[in-house]
Amino acid sequence: MVSMPKPPHQRTSSNRSSNTSPSSRTSTSRASSGGVRPRKRTMSKRKRAMYRRRRLVFFGGLLVFLIVCVLCVYSLIRGAVAAHEWIGAADRMAVSRSAVPAPPKKSKVKDCTAKNLQMTLTPAADVVPLGGSLEFTATMTYVGTDPAGCFVDGADDARVLVIRSGADTVWRSDACEAAYRPLLMMEGVTDERKIVWDTVRSGDECKASAELPHVDRGTYTAQLVIDGDTHVESEPVTITVG
Repeated sequence: MVSMPKPPHQRTSSNRSSNTSPSSRTSTSRASSGGVRPRKRTMSKRKRAMYRRRRLVFFGGLLVFLIVCVLCVYSLIRGAVAAHEWIGAADRMAVSRSAVPAPPKKSKVKDCTAKNLQMTLTPAADVVPLGGSLEFTATMTYVGTDPAGCFVDGADDARVLVIRSGADTVWRSDACEAAYRPLLMMEGVTDERKIVWDTVRSGDECKASAELPHVDRGTYTAQLVIDGDTHVESEPVTITVG
């Protein structure tokens, strides 16, 4: 009796899996469990240069914008200051114009002359003691015929009392400045003023009588004159100091 040969032994899937190499199993298990790290993406040089250019353009534009804003603010401030100064200067000019008086209109009335003004000097006494004082009355009278009259300054430094000793001028009432005293002399107008001489000698400077030396005993003449017009004067009068 002939025996039949056995069919060849077939491997099962379990045997194949058992025969798989350890390294294959290890890689498979790592892949399935996510153990493999993904590769890090690197940026190319071209992209890095492009991003640098973009940043430079952005920050450059921002810097230019800030500079323009600063210049605009500075210009506005300068303009406001200039406008304020201009307005202040205009106000000051307006104030100065209003403060300056308008020039007086020229009058058709002329200054008094020897033809229309008469001056008289009258002393209170003919004799005055040494170191004493003597009062004079200065009178101005209009003797003209013009209805408009004439102008004259009646202040003591314009209508001047002069005391002389011979050719020597001893004292003048215009040694000290006096307030302007304009007078319109017309028909029937007379002006009288009192002037006191303390029997002192005046100098070039304005000083009080207490600071001036007294004159010596002697005979003196007193006369009224108009400063600037030697033709307008009174008759001289003689007084004695002693």
